[in-house]
Amino acid sequence: MKNIAIVIDGLTGGGAERVMISLATEMVAQGHTVTILSLSNRCDYAIPEGIKVCYLFDHKASKVDRFWQIKASVAKLEAWFADVEQQQGKPSDLVLSNLDRSNNLLAKSRIRSVNYIVHNSVEEELQRQKKLGPLAYWYLLKSKKNLSGKRLIAVSKGIEQEVSEGTVISPKNIMTIYNPFDIEDIKQKSLIANSAIPSEPYIIHVGRLAKQKRHDILFAAFAQVSQKIKLVLLCNKPEKALKLAEKYGIADRLILPGFQKNAYNWIKQAQALVLSSDYEGLPTVLLEAIAVGTKVVSTDCQHGPDEILTGQLSDYLVPRRDPKALALAIERVLMSELDLAEADILGKVTASKIAQQYISLAR
Repeated sequence: MKNIAIVIDGLTGGGAERVMISLATEMVAQGHTVTILSLSNRCDYAIPEGIKVCYLFDHKASKVDRFWQIKASVAKLEAWFADVEQQQGKPSDLVLSNLDRSNNLLAKSRIRSVNYIVHNSVEEELQRQKKLGPLAYWYLLKSKKNLSGKRLIAVSKGIEQEVSEGTVISPKNIMTIYNPFDIEDIKQKSLIANSAIPSEPYIIHVGRLAKQKRHDILFAAFAQVSQKIKLVLLCNKPEKALKLAEKYGIADRLILPGFQKNAYNWIKQAQALVLSSDYEGLPTVLLEAIAVGTKVVSTDCQHGPDEILTGQLSDYLVPRRDPKALALAIERVLMSELDLAEADILGKVTASKIAQQYISLAR
């Protein structure tokens, strides 16, 4: 039995958060002890039994890694790990760090056995940050450089290649471990009845309202889809999404239930799932849709979609930032008959296999 600590910025509805909860669930099922340490004090997810969740700060923790506060934050983090070590009688066997604030604190700490998970394209994140000004760019660049000399885990082969060939991070080592998926659990949850799910035909997009997800491209594409079909948006800011949709004349075709703890039954009932992102790591929603038999359309963004949509599914990869191409692919997929049960990727991402790959890294 191993003692594992998963450190993450928060548990507020993102893909990395959902992935780590899935990983923790499988690790507990295999007999290990898992604690998720969230820097912020908010949790939007139902945490499965057997997983302990702790909160390092009693607030949003949005500035805890800034230069005027990082020393105190690192001390608080080290004190938490010291308490855990005292309770366990030994240090954690494996520490998994996720997202920039957690990475920054752990990189400056004396905590050992840390592996840092890279969930997104580093280059794309930096390009996006440049548009927010020099201070925002400097913060993110410094955060990424903090990973130099560290043990990294990329969630897709594309990210591993990007980091290895790039100049931003010089890791101690890097390897790819795909995100874990409990396929049977996803299928079971997709069958749970929910009266809020519309009976009329719809396509679905699942993802927080962020520039990376390119809701503007999605809405511009949907405006060109001629079929009479609705668009369900599972996102964290439905009011803001509706305001954006009005600009594209599709507000009356939008269904906005907000963030859903169980998105699988919504995805299961959809005619197709659409991903419109500029960049990803390994887009969870594509795998979840395939697992429940829902067809998918995706931008061919860096990274992940081309590792998921292979064979006949590659016909539904389109250039990013091209609403017309996305609209045409949506039209095609709605008319298509696809057998998703044999998708190659499903055999590579089973939770039991992925959890064992992580456990092999424990001290």
